[in-house]
Amino acid sequence: MKSSPIFSRSLLHPRYWLTWFGLGLLFMLVQLPFPLLEKLGTWMGRTSMRFLKRRVRITRRNLELCFPDLSPDTIEKRIINNFESLGMGLMETGMAWFWSDERVKSWFTVNGLHNLQSAQQSQRGALIIGVHFMSLELGGRAMGLCQPMMAMYRPHNNKLMEWVQTKGRTRSNKAMIDRRDLRGMVKALKQGEAVWFAPDQDYGPKGSVFAPLFAVPQAATTSGTYMLARMAKPAMVTVVLIRKECGKGYELVIQPRLLDYPLDDELAAAAYMNKVIEREIMRAPSQYLWLHRRFKTRPAGAASLY
Repeated sequence: MKSSPIFSRSLLHPRYWLTWFGLGLLFMLVQLPFPLLEKLGTWMGRTSMRFLKRRVRITRRNLELCFPDLSPDTIEKRIINNFESLGMGLMETGMAWFWSDERVKSWFTVNGLHNLQSAQQSQRGALIIGVHFMSLELGGRAMGLCQPMMAMYRPHNNKLMEWVQTKGRTRSNKAMIDRRDLRGMVKALKQGEAVWFAPDQDYGPKGSVFAPLFAVPQAATTSGTYMLARMAKPAMVTVVLIRKECGKGYELVIQPRLLDYPLDDELAAAAYMNKVIEREIMRAPSQYLWLHRRFKTRPAGAASLY
């Protein structure tokens, strides 16, 4: 569990100078007015398609697999919109890490905070179910300004990025928990904490089962949600940050507590959670991280989908 990271002089080593330069540039960029940031982020994302051709192919394949009824023209439009959202996601990361509380608050509205407060009555722990929208970093900051929480994450290999990432994420939240630290997450939940957890990606064959996701009948789905639910008995609440159209900011959407989650059937639990994930993605499908090889893990003997 990590909170309030301590700066080390070793982070000034020349190996980190390029990272420092990039962070400094991002810091300066996000001082621009938000309408300019949105235009810049959109342009950067669209331009990146020329250089991220493999990611473009992955995005196209994911959309073809999940939405087989979409026309090729519609898929191509969604790909462009998705990469525009990717560029904006970089700006939103800088906004999350470097903006003041007052400036962040001025650009988002909250819909459903009472749902989380109701779910945590009697100091019950809450498992905050999130999905990987491009605005993920900003969503965590916004949620923390409403109610500080803890979050599952994967430590960064670059020590400077790890320091900046943790510092940015704990500006309005309590702590970060390594995604491999199941015991730490269970302990926090049993102590009545709200803990963010994203079950929407392919984390590999270990600790996964196969369940339907959109039109893909067998998508590797983490068993982490099921284990946390059985061990800590938390309330389960979905939270996502949606980017509004026409530069109007963001909406933090907090749904009512999930009901009837299967606690005695792992496969049924995975299918249940994937339906929840589908619903959240469809709030703003172009803002979702389709660049990830979501279906890379396959059942034994099955051919690759990529």
